[in-house]
Amino acid sequence: MSANQTDTSRGARPSDRPLRFDQQVIASWIEPESRVLDLGCGDGQLLGHLVRDKRVFGTGIELSEARVAQCIGQGLSVVHGNVNEELPNYPDKAFDYVIVSQTLQQVHRPTRMLKQLLRVGRFGIVSFPNFGYWKVRLQAIFGGRAPKTRELPYEWYDTPNIRVLTLNDFHNYGAEIPFRIMRQEAVTMPAGDQYPKHVSLLPNLRASYGIFMIEGR
Repeated sequence: MSANQTDTSRGARPSDRPLRFDQQVIASWIEPESRVLDLGCGDGQLLGHLVRDKRVFGTGIELSEARVAQCIGQGLSVVHGNVNEELPNYPDKAFDYVIVSQTLQQVHRPTRMLKQLLRVGRFGIVSFPNFGYWKVRLQAIFGGRAPKTRELPYEWYDTPNIRVLTLNDFHNYGAEIPFRIMRQEAVTMPAGDQYPKHVSLLPNLRASYGIFMIEGR
């Protein structure tokens, strides 16, 4: 989704903006000419990139009517609706990849969504801000307030995030759904840098984002 775009990018056309750094990782994992469904596709920035640059057969589902209009204006195929209501309409393994980019922490009934995602797709790709990130922990402990960071830029009263999770939470979640983690990246975005930095040491503490490729067991 496009909720965490910075102020400097607002007003620009989606195709004119660079991909958000977790989207850069996701795009690098997608095989050319594959079938892709983007859940919570926002204004279509990632989906449009994949259609243009990877020549994928791409479609999306988006709750915001205004963002659906933006997608359609770019020539993208996007359904206006709730992901949990729309996903049951797709047949088994209709897609090679189903993307959930910054949507997991915002959707109601995420377990239902992920089970349907794994039914309709060969692989799921999930990205989310890591609430275990050290800057988040410090703000909560020493500031005594709801954390606000570059990755979680909202005040508590206007955030679209209805839950928070850590990288460790997602690993444990795999046993419940269940799913296997096929590929993963823990990343952070250094100040002033254009590209994400891979974090291998203590990722649940040092990474601001997690990106996972999963498949059903």
